[in-house]
Amino acid sequence: MDFTPSEEQTAAQGLAARIFGDLSTHERLTAAGTGTDAELWKELCAAGLPAAVEDVGLLGLVLILEEQGRTTAQVPLAATCVYGLLAVAAHGTAEQRGRLLPGLRDGTAVATGAFPARGGVRIAEDGALYGAVPWVPWLRDATHVLVADAERGLWIVRTGEPDVTAVPVETTAPWYAGRLVLDGVRGERLGNGQPGAYADVLATARTAFAGLQAGVCAGSLARVVHHTVTREQFGRPLSTNQGVLLRAADAHMDTEAIRVTAYEAAWRHDERRACAAQALTAAWWASEAGKRVVHAGQHLHGGTGADLDHPVHRHFLWGRQLDAYLGCGGEVLEELGLLLAHSSQGGAS
Repeated sequence: MDFTPSEEQTAAQGLAARIFGDLSTHERLTAAGTGTDAELWKELCAAGLPAAVEDVGLLGLVLILEEQGRTTAQVPLAATCVYGLLAVAAHGTAEQRGRLLPGLRDGTAVATGAFPARGGVRIAEDGALYGAVPWVPWLRDATHVLVADAERGLWIVRTGEPDVTAVPVETTAPWYAGRLVLDGVRGERLGNGQPGAYADVLATARTAFAGLQAGVCAGSLARVVHHTVTREQFGRPLSTNQGVLLRAADAHMDTEAIRVTAYEAAWRHDERRACAAQALTAAWWASEAGKRVVHAGQHLHGGTGADLDHPVHRHFLWGRQLDAYLGCGGEVLEELGLLLAHSSQGGAS
């Protein structure tokens, strides 16, 4: 196993770090509210970062999303790449790739996903889609939604269709989400209904959002380091307190665990190796360790951490939202256990 990034992956990560660092400031995030930072999204697309994901692979996307997470930049990058670019490139027909990928590459089209499949959407005998998905990230910005029906079939739905309704939903996250209601819309099947497409997209999403969580945690920890080194109590920096040191060290180890498990899952995906168990492992660490890290980040800021306008609070909100997205720790652990049990009995992994 070698997670060393390629030259192209390193260049993409460095470009992302520069753009996010320059434009995703606390002031701009505050001004954006729950919406997308349109200027930042335009800059990312002009720099070719969404389009580059097809070349740098899932590991490259994880590296880019780490940089987004460090600054909690409000752009639909993860959703567009996972549910749009990578899903269509991997599972779409030649016609779909030629028609949909150009807009997803240049940012004129934005994708999101109604995932995971929980039986809320059914397909009628006439091929129309009915049902609702209670929570879809970045739905307001999306031009296309990748919908998983109750049988785990994948459908591309255009948000502008008259039978598609997006209802605003208040969540703990500072970024927008919506309730998707489908009332007889004619969706477009992704590809030719290949078996395994749903599982692949879900594993890809879990890996990518684990990478985003690794960045969120790294950004929270960086703020902890700055605060505890510069803040003094009883004439000495907070960082010299043994309790503070131990809590920060635990947070560092948790962050590294999220990162390395996401790297492994992404690397195996790019190498066309079995990665279902690794994606679930990354998702479990992103959930369980992620919430420990962002709680520690807020706690180690003391009273400052209770300030809802402080930048560290954004990391807390992002971390808590991501910890339950695509399945909380207990859910993915159950899935992992069933997968391993099936594998040990001679089933496919």
